[in-house]
Amino acid sequence: MKPIRVLLVDDHCIFRQGLAALLRKEKEFEVVGEAQDGIEAVARAKELKPDIVLMDISMPRSDGVEATRRIRQTLPAVKVVMLTILEQDKKLFEAIKAGAHGYLLKNVKPDALFHTLRGVMSGEAAITRATASKILREFAGQSGSGGGEVYREELSARELSVLQLITEGKTNKEIGRILNIAENTVKNHLQHIRDKLQVENRVQAATFALEQGLIQKKDHAI
Repeated sequence: MKPIRVLLVDDHCIFRQGLAALLRKEKEFEVVGEAQDGIEAVARAKELKPDIVLMDISMPRSDGVEATRRIRQTLPAVKVVMLTILEQDKKLFEAIKAGAHGYLLKNVKPDALFHTLRGVMSGEAAITRATASKILREFAGQSGSGGGEVYREELSARELSVLQLITEGKTNKEIGRILNIAENTVKNHLQHIRDKLQVENRVQAATFALEQGLIQKKDHAI
């Protein structure tokens, strides 16, 4: 199995090098490069095409939000995970909307760091329900904007049911119990949904569903 290629972006050299040393101890990760601000991050991402960019949210010259937006626009296959001190940082919400796949607090423990990066690579969104809920509530006001019928025809009735439950904040286990199907079956449905909607994780799927009016409006609290 190929290692997960990681680009580290942070303006604090000691923190960045410490993170690099931590990741290099794990065979499944390969640190392919480093950058110290958003402008350098975009250039290095284009050059190296990493699997994941670990991006500090607050940096000089160009912050993590703008860098994330530019990377996701030009390199849609590259996944971005934000590094932040505070979960309530307003920039964090903007970064998620700009295409970041999630975030990590800078005091994260090594095992949690590795688990999160693995999850992002397998299509999970590394954000809490509270943050995801803010995103979904914002898009809920824009739902039913049209164009969703094409996608509705591509999704099976079961997939639409799973998608509805995702926007209601249900876990895979809860979805399985409600629909009386195995958790692995739920995961398979989620993969089919992501493929058909051309999104990368459950939060993006739920957001897209709300934008396109694919599901009924309820209390979106993923």
